[in-house]
Amino acid sequence: MNPVDQSNLLIEITRSVVEELQKNNLLEAGSVKEFVPVSVSARHVHLQPEHIGILFGEGYSLTKLKEISQPRQYACNEQVTIEGPRGRIERVRILGPVRNQTQVEISRTDARKMGLNPPVRSSGNLKGSSPITIIGPEGRISLEEGCIIADRHIHMTPEDAACFGVKDQQKVSVGVEGEKGGIMMQVTIRVRENYALDMHIDTDDANAFGLAGNETLKIIPSKGDRHDYR
Repeated sequence: MNPVDQSNLLIEITRSVVEELQKNNLLEAGSVKEFVPVSVSARHVHLQPEHIGILFGEGYSLTKLKEISQPRQYACNEQVTIEGPRGRIERVRILGPVRNQTQVEISRTDARKMGLNPPVRSSGNLKGSSPITIIGPEGRISLEEGCIIADRHIHMTPEDAACFGVKDQQKVSVGVEGEKGGIMMQVTIRVRENYALDMHIDTDDANAFGLAGNETLKIIPSKGDRHDYR
C-alpha cells in the first residue's frame, strides 16, 4: 500500500471511530476543539528539479535557511525574481523540498502589480493557472501555467480533524477578533497524517484582518458541518 492509500485509510478509520462515539453519546462536547494557530504565508516559489539547474546552474542544490510550520518543509536561502506583463517582484523566497511541478504563490496585490490574474487554488492544482516568468542568477523560465493565489486553508492530522469535528476538503469559516475583526469564509480543511495543525493565510488576508501570524483563531462551522462525515 502506498503512502497516499495509507493516509486515506487512516482518515476513514478515524471518521468511523468518531461516528460510532457520537452515535453512542461517548464523545463529550468539551472534547471538540475550536481554536487553531495561524501563520501568514508571504509570496514564494516551489521548484521542480530541472528548473533549479536552469535558474541557478547545472548541478546546483537548494540550501536550507530555516524550518517552517509544516514537517519537512523549509525556507531556502535562495531567492528569485518573478515577472508578469506589467512588472516584477524581486527577492522572492524559494521553499523546499523540490516539487514535481514548479509553482508560484502570490497575493492578489502582487498579481495586480505584475498584471496577472491568477485563480484562487489549493497548492498543486495548477491546470489553467496563470503564466509567469521566474528569473534566477543563471537563467530564466517562462511558465505557461503555475501561478496561483493560495486558498485559505488549515492543515490537520486525522486526529486533529476528529477533535475539531471536520473532514478533509470541508469548507469552514474562521472568526477573527480585534480592531479589524471579522469572519474569513471558504477556508479549506486539509487532512493528512504528516501535517501539523496550522492555518495559512496570505498577506492580503493578514493585512485586512490585522493579523501578525502569532494568533489563534476560532473555527465557526456552518450549520450541519460539524460531525457530518457523510
